[in-house]
Amino acid sequence: MNDKRSLEFYLLAAFFAVFVLFLYGPTITIAILSFQGPQGGLTFPMNGTSFHWFRNLFEQQAVGDIWGSFRRSVALGTLVMIITVIVSVMGGLAFRTHFKGSTIVFYLVIGSLIIPSILISLGVGILFNLLDWDVHWSTSALGSQLTWTLPFGLLIMFAVFNRFNSAYEEAARDLGANAWQTVRHVVIPIIAPSLIGVALFGFTLSYDEFARTLLTAGTYNTLPLEIYGMTTSVTTPVLYALGTLTTVFSFFIIGLFLTTYWWLERRKRV
Repeated sequence: MNDKRSLEFYLLAAFFAVFVLFLYGPTITIAILSFQGPQGGLTFPMNGTSFHWFRNLFEQQAVGDIWGSFRRSVALGTLVMIITVIVSVMGGLAFRTHFKGSTIVFYLVIGSLIIPSILISLGVGILFNLLDWDVHWSTSALGSQLTWTLPFGLLIMFAVFNRFNSAYEEAARDLGANAWQTVRHVVIPIIAPSLIGVALFGFTLSYDEFARTLLTAGTYNTLPLEIYGMTTSVTTPVLYALGTLTTVFSFFIIGLFLTTYWWLERRKRV
C-alpha cells in the first residue's frame, strides 16, 4: 500500500515538474538569452554576458515603436480595467434579483467567450468600416477587448453577490442610508478585495491580448502587435530583452494588485 502511494506521489511530482518546465521554461530561456553580449545571437551558446540589449531598448530603434506601443497598451488596459470593474459591479447588483430576460442577457454576455477571438476582431473591424468609423485602438480595440474581459468580471461578481449577506444592507437602510449610500459605504468596502481581482483580470487580459486587437487597433499597434511585427524583422536579442522587461512589468502589476488586496484585508481586520 505504501509502495503504491509512493509511486503515485512520484508520478504526480514528475507531472508537476514537467508542467512547471513547460510553463516557465520558455520565459526563463528568453531571460537568460537577453543578457548576451553585443555579438550575441538568438540561440545558445551565449556569446558573452552584458546589459547591452537592455540599453539598446532605450535607444532609437530602426524598426518598431516599442515605447509608443507600450504606452498604448497600458492606456488601453487601464480603460478596459475601469470599464470592466464598473460594469461588472452594476451587472452583479442587477442580477441579484430575477428580471424579465435575465437568462437571455446572461447568455448573450458570456457567449463571446466561446466565439474565436479572431472572429470577434474581424466582426468589430467590419462593423466600424460599415459605419464609416475610424478603426482605432482606443475605440474599436476597446470594444473588442471588453467582449473578453466583461464576461470574466461578471462571472466573478455573480459568485461574490451569491455569497453576499444582505443583512448588512438592511442594517444600513435601518440607520437611514439611501440606496447610493448603502452601495458606497457598505457594499463596495465589503466586496473591495473581489474588485481587485476583477481589475487585475481586466488589465492583464487587455495588456496581453493579441487576437481581438489584431484587426481593431488601426494604424497604431499595441505592444503584443508590435512585438509580433518585430519578430519578422528583428534578429537580435533585443527582442528577448523586451520580453524580459514586459514579464517583469507583468509581475510588478500582479504584485501591486496583491499588495493592494493585502492592504484592504488588513484594513478590514483593524
